[in-house]
Amino acid sequence: MTRTRIASSPSLTARAAAALLVVFVVACQSGSSDAAQADSAATSAASAAGTSAPTTAVQLENRPAGMVDSAAGMAATSVALLDPNTATRVELVAVPGMTAAAADALIAGRPHQTMLAVDQVLAKHLGAEVRKTVYARVFKPLDLNTATGPEILLVPGVGARMRHEFEEYRPYKSIEQFRREIGKYVDKAEVARLEQYVAVK
Repeated sequence: MTRTRIASSPSLTARAAAALLVVFVVACQSGSSDAAQADSAATSAASAAGTSAPTTAVQLENRPAGMVDSAAGMAATSVALLDPNTATRVELVAVPGMTAAAADALIAGRPHQTMLAVDQVLAKHLGAEVRKTVYARVFKPLDLNTATGPEILLVPGVGARMRHEFEEYRPYKSIEQFRREIGKYVDKAEVARLEQYVAVK
């Protein structure tokens, strides 16, 4: 019996991707039970193809639309936030996206009572997208019970729907309540990330 050896080629990756697409389409048409089976098959196919497992149909189906606006906002890893009122100039200019002029303006305007005040200062020096990057590292935690809608939207990754969820459960009596309520919509890693930006006072 002659055995044919299949050489590795870029077309294999393309065929694997096409196969995964078919799996997802069938899953969406067949319902959640079949989707779960399709997810398992997709993960196995990705492993065989030497690629990482894709976002599965079930994950996409169960993900609340509009909860998080960007992939950066979903990052599970977190770093210690810098307080815009106490961070040194050296610390500020080391933040991705922060310019020396913006750091100087931030320091000159201290103390900042709210994140809206911080945003007003930085808006004169940094574009909206760059400020989102900066706020992943420089942020004055919001009081969950008094923060305005525009303030809540400054939290990296938070969109209109998540802002509504933040506001819906007021008054918060503890940070544990925040974890419990917001944990209904996102996983524990995302709750922990969001928790850095808020406080119960």
